Amino acid sequence: MIRLFCICLSLLLLAAHPAPVVAAFNEPDGSYDLVVVEQLRLKVPSESRQAWLEAEQGSWEPWLEQQPGFLGRQLLWDPQRQEGTLLIRWASREQWKAIPEADLSAVQQRFEELARAGTKTALGNPFPLVFEGELRLP
Repeated sequence: MIRLFCICLSLLLLAAHPAPVVAAFNEPDGSYDLVVVEQLRLKVPSESRQAWLEAEQGSWEPWLEQQPGFLGRQLLWDPQRQEGTLLIRWASREQWKAIPEADLSAVQQRFEELARAGTKTALGNPFPLVFEGELRLP
């Protein structure tokens, strides 16, 4: 349990690190599974946090669960920065990057529709992207 905490803490501390790094997840048998982690940070004001989570659950979550190579994700929220961090685990970079841009755009459009409804915003994306990166083997 302490190892898992240290790994998660390391990932959070490396959030601003521009270069790819190794990401490892502790398995129940004590081994580690090396994967590619997509990292996103969004502007999420505290008063809109629930709307963000609901928009994620209604768009990206069900879609990602159907994608080849998708292993899971974590949604974290930083109250000081007013940001949401998404750590999305993929079995390989190739599977992640093979997703057509048109598919991503369609899911993003659905996310933004749900986000606008949840925040009562008329136009645009209520949760703009502030950082996009990946954690992987060098």
